[in-house]
Amino acid sequence: MVSSEQVEQAIKAQIPDAQVQVITPDGEHYEVTVVSSQFEGKGLVQQHQLVYRAIQQEMLSGAIHAMAVKTYTPQAWQATS
Repeated sequence: MVSSEQVEQAIKAQIPDAQVQVITPDGEHYEVTVVSSQFEGKGLVQQHQLVYRAIQQEMLSGAIHAMAVKTYTPQAWQATS
């Protein structure tokens, strides 16, 4: 089992400027929201690939069973508020 904090740390290690929110009801299924300037100019698939690369080991080991990802640039995040 991987804690929300561990997922957040793994993402921030790969995407240092990221603002990360992780929600998990059971420690196996996660909902992750990531805001980063590194997403600027990248398509949604490329943005998600950056996030999945950060937690690849946990996914491959089965520690994370499923993860829903939402990614935003800082500008796009502000527009949601």
